Amino acid sequence: MNSTLPTPTPERRVRRAALLNYFSLFSSFSTLICCALPSVLVLLGMGTAVASLLSAAPWLVSLSRHKIWTFSIAGALIALSFAMTYVAVPRLRGEEVCAADDPTTCDEVSKVSRVVLWGSALIWSGGFFVAYLLGPILERLDR
Repeated sequence: MNSTLPTPTPERRVRRAALLNYFSLFSSFSTLICCALPSVLVLLGMGTAVASLLSAAPWLVSLSRHKIWTFSIAGALIALSFAMTYVAVPRLRGEEVCAADDPTTCDEVSKVSRVVLWGSALIWSGGFFVAYLLGPILERLDR
C-alpha cells in the first residue's frame, strides 16, 4: 500500500509559516512575563507589583524556575520561524499564486507574519537581555 500525502497549496504553506510565527510570538511573551517583567518591575522599585502579580498568577514562579527551558524553546521556535519565513516558504511558493480571485493574499499574509516574527524576536531579545545580561551589567557598574 503506497500512499502519498497530498501537496499543500501555496496558501496553506504560507499560513503554516504564519501559524509558526504566532507560536513563536506567544512563547516569546512567556519569556517576557516569567523572567523579564518581574526583573524590570523590581528594578524600577515596584516590588509590590511583582508580589501581587505572583499572587494572582502563581504559575509564573514555576515558569521562572525553568527559564533556561523557556528561553531555549522560545528561541528555537523563533529560529524555526525565521527559517520557515525566509528560506522554506519562498522556495516552496515559487511563482505560484495563492488564490485566483485575490492574488495578493499570500503577500498580505507574508507581511503580517514577518511583522509578528520580528516583533516576537524583539520581545525575546528584550527578555533575554533583562533575564541574563542586565544583572551582571548592573553588578559591574555598581563596583
